[in-house]
Amino acid sequence: MKYFSRISVLSLFITLAFAATGYSQGYEIEARIKGIRDSSLILGHYSRSSTQFVPKDTAKADSQGKIIFKGTTDLPGGLYVILFPGNKNWIEFLYSGNERKFSMSTDTSDVVGQMQITGSKENELFYSYQKELKNKSKQIEVIRKGEGSDVQKKLMASQTEFKSFRDKLLTENKDSFTAQILKMSGDPEIPEAPKLANGKTDSVWVFNYYKAHYWDDYNFADSRIMNTPFVEPRLERYFKNLVVQVPDSLIRDADKLIAKTEANSDMKSFVVWYITNQYENPKTVGTEALWVHMAEKYYLSGQMGIADDTKRRIGEKVATLKPLLVNKTFPALNLTDPDGKKVSPQTLAANYTVLFFYAPTCGHCKEASPKLKEFYLKNKEKGIQVMAISIEHDEKEWKSFINTYHLDGLINGFDALKQIDFNRKFDVITTPTVYILDKNKKIIARKMPVEQLEDFMNYYQNKVAKKI
Repeated sequence: MKYFSRISVLSLFITLAFAATGYSQGYEIEARIKGIRDSSLILGHYSRSSTQFVPKDTAKADSQGKIIFKGTTDLPGGLYVILFPGNKNWIEFLYSGNERKFSMSTDTSDVVGQMQITGSKENELFYSYQKELKNKSKQIEVIRKGEGSDVQKKLMASQTEFKSFRDKLLTENKDSFTAQILKMSGDPEIPEAPKLANGKTDSVWVFNYYKAHYWDDYNFADSRIMNTPFVEPRLERYFKNLVVQVPDSLIRDADKLIAKTEANSDMKSFVVWYITNQYENPKTVGTEALWVHMAEKYYLSGQMGIADDTKRRIGEKVATLKPLLVNKTFPALNLTDPDGKKVSPQTLAANYTVLFFYAPTCGHCKEASPKLKEFYLKNKEKGIQVMAISIEHDEKEWKSFINTYHLDGLINGFDALKQIDFNRKFDVITTPTVYILDKNKKIIARKMPVEQLEDFMNYYQNKVAKKI
């Protein structure tokens, strides 16, 4: 694969610094950990996912396992961890921002079961939940290993007991940070769904209810939720599994979600960045339109604070992509064939036209060319034309490539006047780059791997046939 010079626009987006505002009253967190001695430990919080960790302090445990984290500047609220040496084990706890001085004691052999909290109602609640969850998990494991006709009944009873415990804890402590965290980690509770005429549950109603209430327990105005492991996985699941991967649905749901974050600039910045990043080079054909929308509405409009140079680069990419989105008519492209005759995609009489942009010096193009030829020979009777377009300007190499890789049966095009900037005009950043056009030269797919041409064309033609 050959790469051409363009720095990823997203790599130039501002580095987002997410920090909650504190009252500068400091903090003091004491821990006594049996099994740890004379070792340095790290205090930090999650940052939007379980794989992102922000260290805030370090301290050394004495010979008795006592360690004190202390500072004069307040910590941002969130879900924290104390990392043990080697970073393979840890203690989780909540820092609400209201309880700045508290202590805990536990044993490395059973961190949850042996945990004792002093001075923090939030962590008393948090660990009462963790202990009950651990105990119920053990109970359920024993029940599953048992025998008898009442195993399922016992399982359901145990699960119901835990649900009752959880519901009671959340109800009686609804204003606590603990309740907020626990709700964020779970799914919306779906009421009994209506039945269809055939007596089956209305699965569409269930899906729509779940999606509509997916964000109910997320208080986007609370900056502390940024310092938890839940936000990014939640976003990924939402856009991957709940939003239809077509531009109109993506744009509508992205704007709707971003509107919920208006009260928290850090959260809004992250959500905008996350969505934009996911759809700069999307996995689903045609969804680059969301990237263009995000770039125009949130970056080029000035809503996101970015440097002028970054804004210029984003604007250039928008100008390139906008005419090349799925459902747009492919722009004019005038080339010369090996006999010196003019050729253009717009003049081809074909049900479908595959445009294969390549560089004769590109190794991946050499691998893809035989597969392209095979696809053409198999599908030419269906009215599919293939135009192979060299983006380099060495005529001798171009003709040699055609002969070597047997592309003589295809329509071959070359920029004899050396005037076309394929990178800027047709978004050919890597080679090969493939576009598929319908009979009206409207783009139906872009950036399609050659290996997927056959499957895509079968899918698309079946889709068109069903509509007819």
